[in-house]
Amino acid sequence: MAAGAQTGSEYIKHHLTNWTFGKDPSDGVWKIAETAQQAQEMGFYAIHLDSMGWSVALGFIFILLFGLVGRKATTGVPGGLQNSIEIVIEFIDSNVRDTFSHTNKLIAPMALTAFVWVLLMNLMDLVPVDFIPQIATYIGVHFFAMDPHHVYFKIVPTTDPNVTMGMSLSVFFLALFYSIKNKGVGGFVGELTLHPFTSKNLLIKLILIPINLFLEGVSLLAKPISHGLRLFGNLYAGEMIFILIALLPLYAQWTLSVPWAIFHILVIVLQAFIFMVLMVVYMNMAHDTGDH
Repeated sequence: MAAGAQTGSEYIKHHLTNWTFGKDPSDGVWKIAETAQQAQEMGFYAIHLDSMGWSVALGFIFILLFGLVGRKATTGVPGGLQNSIEIVIEFIDSNVRDTFSHTNKLIAPMALTAFVWVLLMNLMDLVPVDFIPQIATYIGVHFFAMDPHHVYFKIVPTTDPNVTMGMSLSVFFLALFYSIKNKGVGGFVGELTLHPFTSKNLLIKLILIPINLFLEGVSLLAKPISHGLRLFGNLYAGEMIFILIALLPLYAQWTLSVPWAIFHILVIVLQAFIFMVLMVVYMNMAHDTGDH
C-alpha cells in the first residue's frame, strides 16, 4: 500500500501487521482479521498466514534447490550453482566439526538446514517493502473485493516472533531429549541441582540444591528465549528502518536504502550463522557427559 494513502503511523502499523486467521472473540467466528486490533484480539491460537506461507515456501525452495543440485552433481569442474552450494556445505561442516565434539549424524544436516532456511527468510528483508504487499493488495481488491486498508501481508518470516521462537523451542526440546538420553534422568536432574555450587557435606549440598535449581533453571529457560528473540530483534529492527526510509521522499529513499541494504546483507548472513552456531553449541552441551 502506498505511503501517500496513509499517515506515517498508519503506514508503519499496516506494514507491521500480519495476515492473520483466527477466532474473532466478538462473534466466535473463525475468519481473517480485518484490522490490526482484531488480529491482536484473536489471541494465541491465531495463525499468521503470511509468515507460515513464506516459511514453508522458502523451505521447499531450499529442499528443491539442494536436491536438484545433489542429483546433478558432477565430479568434474562444477557449475556456479553447484560450486556455491558445495562452499556452503563445506563451511557448515567445518563449523560443526569445530563446535560439536561428539558423534551424531543428525547435527550437520540440521545445522545446514537451519543456516540456509534462516538465511532465505532473512533475505526477504531486502525485497522493497511495498513491492509484494502492493501485489497482495491488488489481488485482494480486484479479485476478492477487499478494502485495501484490510489487506495485510508481511514477507519476512523472521520478523515474526512466532516463527523465531518456534524454531528456537524446537532446538530447545531436541536438546532436552538428547540431554536426558545421554545423561539419564538422574544425570539431567543432577546437572540442574548439583551445579554450580556443591559440597562434600550432605547437609550443605541439600541446602544448595534449591539455589542451584533456580540458577540453572533460569539459565536453561533463557537459552531458547534469547535464541529466538535475538534473531527476531535484529531482523525486526532492519525491517523497521526500511519502512521508515520508505516514508521519505523518493530521492532520499534511494540515497539511504541502497547503503542500508548493503550493510543489512551482513546482518542477514551473520544472524543466520549465529542462530546455527548456537544451535550446535546447545546440542553439544546436551551430549556432554563428562560430569556424569
